[in-house]
Amino acid sequence: MGETPCSAINLLFTTLATLQDGTIGFVINYELLSELAGRYGVATGYTSAGGQYIVTPTSSILYTLTALGVNVSSDPSDEELTRLLFEEYQTRMSRPLPACVVTTSGHEKRFDVHVHAGMEARVEIRLEDGGTREVYQDENMQPDADVAGQMWGEATFHVPGDLPLGYHEIELVSEGITATCPLIVTPTRLSTVDQYLEHPTGGVMAQLYSVRSAESWGMGDFHDLGELAQTLAHDAGADFLLINPLHAAEPFPPVEDSPYLPTSRRYVNPIYLRVEDVPELNNLSPDELSDVAELAEEFRARNQSAEEIVRNDIFEAKLQALHAMFGHPLSDERAVAFGEYQAREGQALRDFAVWCAEQHLARDTGRRHAMTEGLTELTDFYAWLQFLCDEQLAAAQQKAIDAGMGIGLVTDLAVGIHPGGAEAVSLADYLAPAASVGAPPDEYNQMGQDWSQPPWHPVRLAEAGYKPWRDMMATVLRNAGGVRVDHVLGLFRLYWIPRMQAPTMGAYVAYDWEAMLGVLTLEAERAGAVLIGEDLGTLEPWVLDALASRGVMGTSIVWFEHASDNVSALAQQDYRALALGSVGTHDLPPTLAYLAGEHITLRARLGLLTRPADEELAGEREWMDRVLAVAAPGAETEREQLVALHKFMAGTPSALTCTNLVDMVGDRRAQNMPGTTHDTYPNWCMPLTDPDGKPVIIEDLAGLELFQQVAEASRR
Repeated sequence: MGETPCSAINLLFTTLATLQDGTIGFVINYELLSELAGRYGVATGYTSAGGQYIVTPTSSILYTLTALGVNVSSDPSDEELTRLLFEEYQTRMSRPLPACVVTTSGHEKRFDVHVHAGMEARVEIRLEDGGTREVYQDENMQPDADVAGQMWGEATFHVPGDLPLGYHEIELVSEGITATCPLIVTPTRLSTVDQYLEHPTGGVMAQLYSVRSAESWGMGDFHDLGELAQTLAHDAGADFLLINPLHAAEPFPPVEDSPYLPTSRRYVNPIYLRVEDVPELNNLSPDELSDVAELAEEFRARNQSAEEIVRNDIFEAKLQALHAMFGHPLSDERAVAFGEYQAREGQALRDFAVWCAEQHLARDTGRRHAMTEGLTELTDFYAWLQFLCDEQLAAAQQKAIDAGMGIGLVTDLAVGIHPGGAEAVSLADYLAPAASVGAPPDEYNQMGQDWSQPPWHPVRLAEAGYKPWRDMMATVLRNAGGVRVDHVLGLFRLYWIPRMQAPTMGAYVAYDWEAMLGVLTLEAERAGAVLIGEDLGTLEPWVLDALASRGVMGTSIVWFEHASDNVSALAQQDYRALALGSVGTHDLPPTLAYLAGEHITLRARLGLLTRPADEELAGEREWMDRVLAVAAPGAETEREQLVALHKFMAGTPSALTCTNLVDMVGDRRAQNMPGTTHDTYPNWCMPLTDPDGKPVIIEDLAGLELFQQVAEASRR
């Protein structure tokens, strides 16, 4: 189905379509379709990152409505669209209470209730602590609605402005009706950021898997995380360590390399466990201990290699050792601790562990870690692995704090989950699996992106009181001083792509951002954690103001920051205060490679450009020269420019600044090339190396001259 230009659509309120006989006919009333889409939060167009208005394909609007559960056909008549609009109105007018009411502390939030016409509506608040509060009725002149012969009336109430933060409940009682809905009171503004606005500080970002010590099993682990935090605190003055998502991948090999395509965002990847730090290691027999020592020696040799990290081999070896430990009874003390952990996590942990066990039973093909137990034993094993992860991650955070870090670990939250993963099953009631989250084309990803992840279903999530969202955030923040929310714009709207179609065919779907952001800030406030939103990409300007008003830091990258004229590079004093500032990101090559234009030559080689590489490089070179003139004047060599850029960033007003560990050692290989798969580029598999491609381990860091130079330049 083809689309008319936007101006023609506005004039005709219809969509042109080519009929089977080749003639052109007016078949869909665009005015009615737009109204229906608006009722369900589906955008009929958006403004691109380049400022151009893009009309959403009509077929995509219809597909997205269907994915949301609207029973619309692929070629709806005026009568069908009118009927769907009326049905939505009737459903709304006969719903006793909203799906969920979310407000901020100090705000008297209004909400509507519906009862049989002429009947009294009695409304009360039940507080999280067991107490009760009154609500207050406001004037409402909405006429009664006839729904299947029953007249429904609407009344408006508001909650008092002095309610405590937390998860409460609204109860409605009327003749023939008793209903409840969640009431969530969230912070007006997250308080944890204030001290960093007054006293800015700095930290380091690293991809944990890439950072190894002499004792690692070929990739970084939780023990390395604590050691790295301690080294950075002592030798670089870092106040925090920002790391890649630690979310759980597949329960056994083969596993997904990307930390941004997990099977669960709530639970953790056991591949990061340090086998030698598991207390149950002491239960092994001498022969079993010898086997573990042999495995450790084999994989430690990989720490001295710059070759790609092979997760499958490493995970298989660790599972073999961990399964041997689990084969011995836990001590009484450890059994109690494990039981307490299971009780705290409840059904969510069991659902995750059962999924892991079922996957193992269905797909195990005789690996050397193969387990012969049944479902119950395997479920316990996978729950125990999460218990160990929780322990070791907590130990790493404690080590960071003990070393003097004020924030400690800042973990990363991926946008979504693998469409075939554990949470795609356990959270299925709150997802829209027919769609795939992604991003429309922009200057850096000119083909657009499809991340393959099923999005939250906005209505079903609200009807659940956002419990899956808040439970996940509470778990993620338990062992961290902060969280970076990847694509934080997804709390406002997500780009839904019809599965197996091109990213250009997507449509934006709106979310109740006050609820999504409110729950996020509430959990962060309770955890005493900072929030950083990755707010790069296609967005509406007011979104940045909304995030800032709630105390959520944005993201400022030196290469992406323009002055108000949109031509010059941003001056140092003009950087946002409420932001995490840095020179680069994990989606860009390290700075030495970026300065050499390798982000262009690599994308050209991979076929990711839409214009000749020479043109692209010339345009990029011109912009980089403008940035360097402002941020690194007088610096001539790439190494001098590298140091100067970090010194420039440390001098900005940004509350937090972050130095990439790859820059501190002079690494040149990109960790990730957006828009590619492992078939074309080895994403997320590069160990830390120096400028000559030689591996660097944690014990080497403090003695490296470049590390010392960049660390000194980055101090605040």
